[in-house]
Amino acid sequence: MNNLENKTIAEIVSNDISAASVFKKYQLDFCCGGGKTIAKACENSDINVEDVINDLENLTFSNANPNLNFKDWKLDFLIDYIVNVHHTFVNENISIINEFAQKVATVHGEHNPENIEISNLFENLGNELLAHMQKEENVLFPAIKEMLKNKQNNFHFGSIDNPVKMMEHEHDNAGDIIKKIQELSNNFTTPDHACNTYKALYHKLEEFTNDLFQHIHLENNILFPKVRQLENDLKK
Repeated sequence: MNNLENKTIAEIVSNDISAASVFKKYQLDFCCGGGKTIAKACENSDINVEDVINDLENLTFSNANPNLNFKDWKLDFLIDYIVNVHHTFVNENISIINEFAQKVATVHGEHNPENIEISNLFENLGNELLAHMQKEENVLFPAIKEMLKNKQNNFHFGSIDNPVKMMEHEHDNAGDIIKKIQELSNNFTTPDHACNTYKALYHKLEEFTNDLFQHIHLENNILFPKVRQLENDLKK
C-alpha cells in the first residue's frame, strides 16, 4: 500500500489510464493537479487514502470474468445478469463519460473539433440508453418473467415480439452512434498532445463500447430468440 501512496496521481494514470475513474470518483485531480502523491492529495482533500488504494487495487480484478456460457442460462437468470451487470455499468458510467467529454470538447475542441461531435453524440446516446433500459426493466423484462411463471402471453401490447422488435430497433440506433464515435476518435486513439482527461475519455469510451456490444449481443442473439421461441411454444 505504501508503494501506491507515494506514487503521484499522474504517474499512476499514465501507467494505467483506467485508474482515472477511481480518482474521478474521489474528485482527485489527475490532470493539472496530478503531480501530487496519492497520500498528499488525499490529505489535502480529507479523503481516506486506504479507500482510494483499495479501489485502485481492485481494478486488477475488474476484467477477470470467466468465460461464461450464456446460452445455457435460464431466461430469468440471464435477464437479472443483464440488469445487474450491463444496465448497472451504463448507469454508473454515463455521467463520468459525459463530464470527461464536455471538458475535452471545451479544452481541445478548437484544435480537435471531432471531440465536440463526440461529446454531443455520447450525450444523446446516454439519454437514449437510459430511456431504453427503463422500458426493458419496467415493461419487457417483467413481461418475459410473467410468461415464464404463468405459461401464457396475454399482454396489452399483444405479442411479446412487439416490444422485442422495438428494443432491437433501438439497439441498432445505439450501435450506429457508438460506431460513429469510434470512427471520429480513430478507434479511440489519442493524439500525442492529449492530456490525462483526454486519455481517460477515450479509455472510458472504448470500455463503454465493449460493454455495450456485449450487452446488445446478449439480448439480440441469446435472450430475444429464446423469448420468441418461448412464445411460439406457448401457442402450441
